[in-house]
Amino acid sequence: MTIFIRNKFILMSAFLYKGRFIVALAFALVLLLATSCKKIAAAAGSRSALEALFEENILNRNFVVHLATDNGTDLTSQYTGYNFILTKTTSYYDGPITATKAGVTYTGTWACNDDFSKLTINLTSPSIPPEFIFINRSWKFTKKAFPIMELAPWGTTEPKVLHMERL
Repeated sequence: MTIFIRNKFILMSAFLYKGRFIVALAFALVLLLATSCKKIAAAAGSRSALEALFEENILNRNFVVHLATDNGTDLTSQYTGYNFILTKTTSYYDGPITATKAGVTYTGTWACNDDFSKLTINLTSPSIPPEFIFINRSWKFTKKAFPIMELAPWGTTEPKVLHMERL
């Protein structure tokens, strides 16, 4: 009788282990299909949450310089009256930028990396005023607490700060 119960117990545990394997395999298959569908949807043109956040809060919006400091020197007053707009084209990752003050418009380009942690600003024409030399660089987002985006130089620890406020 003891042998019979022991054999049943061994068979039952083997059955349970097979059942766990089947459940784990089914779960892995569902995960694989779910991630594949997301990739297909992304390839088909749906936008990511980061793209949506960037478009809704930054692109085609008016910004002014809220704070600009270079090595502790406050440069904010140099940007009084300037209005900056990063324009969206067909891409979420680059496009034209304009800076306007008293009817004079300066143009250039902006670009972001794929995770929207880096913003490169390059104002170029017509000949730019000297204050744009500070703005023309690659910036990293240190905080995206809209209406203010806080930026610091990308790839360096220079004590420069640029905060731009959305109007």
